[in-house]
Amino acid sequence: MNLECNLYVDGEFEGVINSKKDVNIGKNGHIKGDVITHRLVVQGYIEGSVNAHRVEIKAAGRVSGSIESSELVIEAKGLFEGNSVVKKTDTSLQKVQISKS
Repeated sequence: MNLECNLYVDGEFEGVINSKKDVNIGKNGHIKGDVITHRLVVQGYIEGSVNAHRVEIKAAGRVSGSIESSELVIEAKGLFEGNSVVKKTDTSLQKVQISKS
């Protein structure tokens, strides 16, 4: 599923979600597959791989799989099982110029 808008899932979904905006998994939401998005908020359950700029796992949220993100926030009682990779952001890359005298 390719989207250019926000998505709220509060049921079952299996497959790939590719959104240029936010994906929010509600408390009754369950995604089995891959999610590529700008921002992911998890209140339900996701099994699969996530690639996002920011991932927020709320208190009732669970993620099982891999997360690749620049920012990862896990609230108290949120659950994450798997691997996490931190992506560098463009603002964190700085060029250093050395001059010789």
